[in-house]
Amino acid sequence: MNIRNTTAKEKMLKNIRQALLQRRDNPHPDFEDSPLYKDEEDPLDVTFAREFTAIGGKFIYCDGEISVIENLIDLVEELSVSRIYAWEKEVQQLMYTYGFPILAADDGFEDADIGITLCEALVARNGTVLVSNAGSAGRRLSMYPPIHIVLAKASQLVMDIKHALTKVRDKYPEQLPTTLTTITGPSRTADIEKKIVLGAHGPKEIYVFLMEDRF
Repeated sequence: MNIRNTTAKEKMLKNIRQALLQRRDNPHPDFEDSPLYKDEEDPLDVTFAREFTAIGGKFIYCDGEISVIENLIDLVEELSVSRIYAWEKEVQQLMYTYGFPILAADDGFEDADIGITLCEALVARNGTVLVSNAGSAGRRLSMYPPIHIVLAKASQLVMDIKHALTKVRDKYPEQLPTTLTTITGPSRTADIEKKIVLGAHGPKEIYVFLMEDRF
């Protein structure tokens, strides 16, 4: 008697047929209504700082404008850099008020050390920064310099990306920005020999200066 060998494909199809013939109750009937994440007990700023630093970002809390300038001075001295670009009017006004030196034009931008920008929101759940091209900084200032500093306010903290998008819609009710970008930690890639390289497609360091504005 000839015995035909059963292939792996035939075994798989046989198992599928048997599974289809056996009716079973759904083990997770309420899956679609269940929350995607567990409830977060920490405040938004604590959650964001934890998640942001976990992915390589650097978080600096500032209790006001003077604290922002003091921390910037310390950082610039620590990094030994001088070519600091800021193109958004709100950032420029803050820097000029306290005499902090910045470059407001794009002359010599190819040699930039730091780009300072604002953001649209901070997503606490995964430590993500949401930026857009709506401001004067566009996309270049957050992507080209090797160090990106984000000036954010505590009131911009939200838990999830859906809340961040709601903030954007509320801020731009007439016309949304043409580009929204989520920044999750420093730029990194493993395209070359499967080795992690920082700064290949954007800044290799990202700082968030969170300024308190809730009290």
